[in-house]
Amino acid sequence: MGWLEFTAALMLFLASHAIPVRPPVRPWLVSRLGLRGYIIAYSLLSLAILAWLVVAAARAPYVGVLPYWEGFRWVPLLVMPLACLLAVAGMMRQNPFSFGGLGLRAFDPADPGILAVSRHPLLAAMALWAGAHLLANGDLAHVILFGLFAGFAWIGMALIDRRKQRQMGQGEWNRLSRNTARLNLARLRPTAAEAGLAAAVFLALLILHAPVIGYSPLPW
Repeated sequence: MGWLEFTAALMLFLASHAIPVRPPVRPWLVSRLGLRGYIIAYSLLSLAILAWLVVAAARAPYVGVLPYWEGFRWVPLLVMPLACLLAVAGMMRQNPFSFGGLGLRAFDPADPGILAVSRHPLLAAMALWAGAHLLANGDLAHVILFGLFAGFAWIGMALIDRRKQRQMGQGEWNRLSRNTARLNLARLRPTAAEAGLAAAVFLALLILHAPVIGYSPLPW
């Protein structure tokens, strides 16, 4: 049952990301829900299926793939605050280059905020989350799960950049993206509001990890 549940959750997650963004489906949903409603509904659905997928991976039979090292258990604790910051800041600002921006603050090419770090902050956060958890969970189910997410995030950044550049045209792309990067963590300059909210999200994840996922993320 463990592998069957994991496979079903994985297939549903992939379908939920392939079908709603298809050209015939997305405009139909946006016309009925509005762009903001579509993003909120799509995000909630994705999070619900993701939660099931993570739980299903934990229930799958253990098959060791990566060698166990106690130090790897610290990696998520060190990386997840940064992932939370990217995700929170990415949701607080409008984003013409990628998805996820629900904030009221309009995009300014001269002051792109978190988009100076990454045009795709949610995908960057996903890549960090997946890479950190892959090292901490070296069994087959988790290697498949987190390896898929990490690859999806990195490839997605390049594909979205290519599509947006084609849609905008080279001149408009150059004007809007001149102070942004696909990923450059050296440019990270969070506001106090972004840092505070990211810290709250990280604390909530620590508290909820054991009751939701089934074991504590703390390495002691």
